[in-house]
Amino acid sequence: MTAAAVRTGSAADTADARTWRFDAIGTAWEIVTATALPATVRADVTSAIDAFDRTWSRFRADSTVRWLAAHPRPVPAPADAEPMLDMYAALSSATAGAINPLVGASLESLGYDADYSLRGGDPVAAPESWQDVLTWSGGVLDLRTPATIDVGALGKGRLVDLVLDIVTGALPGDAVVDAGGDIALRGAAQRIGLEHPFDPRRAIGVWEVTDAALCASATNRRAWQSAGGEGLHHVLDARTGVPIRTIAATWAVAPDAMTADAVSTALFFEGGPRFAFERGVDWVRMTTDGRVEWSPGCPAQLLR
Repeated sequence: MTAAAVRTGSAADTADARTWRFDAIGTAWEIVTATALPATVRADVTSAIDAFDRTWSRFRADSTVRWLAAHPRPVPAPADAEPMLDMYAALSSATAGAINPLVGASLESLGYDADYSLRGGDPVAAPESWQDVLTWSGGVLDLRTPATIDVGALGKGRLVDLVLDIVTGALPGDAVVDAGGDIALRGAAQRIGLEHPFDPRRAIGVWEVTDAALCASATNRRAWQSAGGEGLHHVLDARTGVPIRTIAATWAVAPDAMTADAVSTALFFEGGPRFAFERGVDWVRMTTDGRVEWSPGCPAQLLR
């Protein structure tokens, strides 16, 4: 999901730190390490991001997801299929079907499509019995009817984890991987600002994170208007295809970024706080009327 979090500095940001900035999968990346990343490691990171995007992107004409949408059939399961789709099954159960990896056509119908037309069409519900349409077992990913897979509820978090593994496997010491505000780190603590969803110049609080990941989502990002002037955004209820109107932004901290990303998505829906509790994940969220809610014992420093 699109994040609303900004790193504000840490012990890792010292004079000998090295920073690599680049754009990929439609967002800005920043990787900070104690020593400069060798060219071979940068090449490995670039290759991993491209391979993930080439498999899961709805926006690439050459992706596996786009090909399957037009040619539903069994294919060898990509390496990330099982962990991501297992998490989707858990999210779907926790939110009574509000989260669904076949929501791609719903997003496209509203204009969040491969061409970024943002034309604001009519809502389309995702297939309710999606686990009858999409299966993953025995090393096979099987899409049985035409549908568009969208892994936006947790895919960026999964990719952040993969990149952090490459970086920390190659270099000792502190490391931070920040993909548009979805952040995973090892080593020294980072202070991360929780960007106010109604005013990006402000923060509603600061969260110090160590050896963990913080992911966030906000409805003021990837937002557009329908032809009738109605505000639209990318966080949909799969059961209706309609954007969520009650929650404005969410933040979650977990041991890995995929879990944090999944929880930050779940928090837009009934059942999200329980899903977070069952996984021991702390969280903060802001409602569209400006109220701030948080998990019991949440260590974030919230501004009141």
